[in-house]
Amino acid sequence: MLVDKGGVDAVKELKGEGKEVGPSDASASSQVSYINTLIQQQQDAIVIAANDPNAVAPALKDAMKKGIAVVTYDSDAAVDARQIFVNQANSEDIGRAQVKLISDQIGGAGKIAILSATPNATNQNTWIDFMKDELKKPEYAKLELVKVAYGDDDDQKSFQEAQGLLQSIPDLKGIIAPTTVGIAAAARYLSTSPYKGKVKLTGLGTPNLMREFVKDGTVTEFALWNPNDLGYLAGYTAAALASGQISGKEGEKFKAGKLGEYTIGKNGEVILGPPTDFNKDNIDDFDF
Repeated sequence: MLVDKGGVDAVKELKGEGKEVGPSDASASSQVSYINTLIQQQQDAIVIAANDPNAVAPALKDAMKKGIAVVTYDSDAAVDARQIFVNQANSEDIGRAQVKLISDQIGGAGKIAILSATPNATNQNTWIDFMKDELKKPEYAKLELVKVAYGDDDDQKSFQEAQGLLQSIPDLKGIIAPTTVGIAAAARYLSTSPYKGKVKLTGLGTPNLMREFVKDGTVTEFALWNPNDLGYLAGYTAAALASGQISGKEGEKFKAGKLGEYTIGKNGEVILGPPTDFNKDNIDDFDF
């Protein structure tokens, strides 16, 4: 994964040793077993995207008690179970921007659905809450959110869920998939279905996975941050914590290599920066 590669690269720049470990499934219990192993190995830092904010909390708290720096990224754990959360972008901005993207593409009216990852994913649920709040605004009065489906960040299940949405809601106008796995799977189904060109799809995806679907007209526009940079920032954050340069308090500053200086915000949050919108005009400018 690009995120993991970015994190390992950051640690190498600092003359440290980093490695990518983790389960093949998206369950929190599987993550917990890996956290416990890392504690036993007396690692200096753990960087994790939590599959469930509360289920992984006891193990992460145990790690911190034993002096291990804990940084979450992408999907946060309970606030007291980590020192810093490296967020890819402002969660509110992501959620509200997704609604604007789909609204612009379907002409501001019609039924829409959300194809999410797992039901307990912190990032997904936060974005969806802001989407729902955005939909309450007068300018979106003609948009109706009819269903939230879950593909569990599994390609085949996401493909089947997209298929199910389109077949069970014949007058569906658009789908928001704020997950790179989900949007690519949904695009793959749409691209060879009778719904291509009739149902709009947007969300969060990588240019390399989505390029063919933008060029063949399946997808008009979607968004994402640079996942390599997210991992890189998380790696530098973990190193700064583990070395004692920072403690996770609001207002502390640290340098993250090529990305420059960052300041820790409220509740120990560090924000990478705003996402980029990708469409046929700019998608070939990116390679990730």
